[in-house]
Amino acid sequence: MALHPLLDVTELSSVEAHLERAGTVFTAFRDQDSGCVSYGVRLPGGERWFVKEGTTDGARISLRRAWSFHRAVRHPVIVPQVHRIAVRSNWAVVMPWHEGEVLYHPAAGGPADRIAPGSAMARFRALPLPLATRAWERVLSAHLAVEAAGYVAVDFYDGALLYDFTGNVMRLVDLDEYRPGPFVLEEDRLPGSRRFMAPEEYERGATIDVRTTVFALGRAARLLLDAGDDEGAWRGSPARLRVLHRATRADPGQRFASVRRFAAAWRAAGRCRS
Repeated sequence: MALHPLLDVTELSSVEAHLERAGTVFTAFRDQDSGCVSYGVRLPGGERWFVKEGTTDGARISLRRAWSFHRAVRHPVIVPQVHRIAVRSNWAVVMPWHEGEVLYHPAAGGPADRIAPGSAMARFRALPLPLATRAWERVLSAHLAVEAAGYVAVDFYDGALLYDFTGNVMRLVDLDEYRPGPFVLEEDRLPGSRRFMAPEEYERGATIDVRTTVFALGRAARLLLDAGDDEGAWRGSPARLRVLHRATRADPGQRFASVRRFAAAWRAAGRCRS
């Protein structure tokens, strides 16, 4: 049986050169603050794959963490890392390619990428509410699996949301900073977007646990299901907005104690008329 040009390779000196020999690199993402360079490659038989290469020491640590996460957490919404390749002193990971657009490109457009007409986020917010809600609930479902595996969300934001506007399917990518929890923050802050981060993520010595994940998910729902970017045009019900207010309280002890309880409250609020 012929070897697979990606899945049967264990070591490379140059990822890009190998991909160009193996097939056609149809896109590349080089301007990333993660220290990674990523490629979309089409093999001669038509298979398409996404390959992410770490190029810095920080990226090596992140990809090692992500590899452990993907061994522990499997869910249809989470795009998996299925293989990794040693590249000099770093790693490259191989994932299936999925159609879609990330809802936010911090390196490409900055904050304007959320509000520019025609941007992925603006188009998502213009979807009929049932479609947008279904997409958000896929994100919530995936985090039930994250919680069940004993992990907490770190650096979760709209850049991790890949939405296929043709198939109306939401997927999660780049969950490289997710970690086993709870844990004590030993730095001044965790990586992430201020729009999604809980107050404890800025406090050295704070406990990071499932309540931190609940906060991030609450912020995601608040931002995704609004008609604009200033959180002044909530499209859901008042009952569901009250659920999000509790999920995103500054005091972790006042939030839902788990993603499971948050999900149950969200579902119950969906049956309320006010």
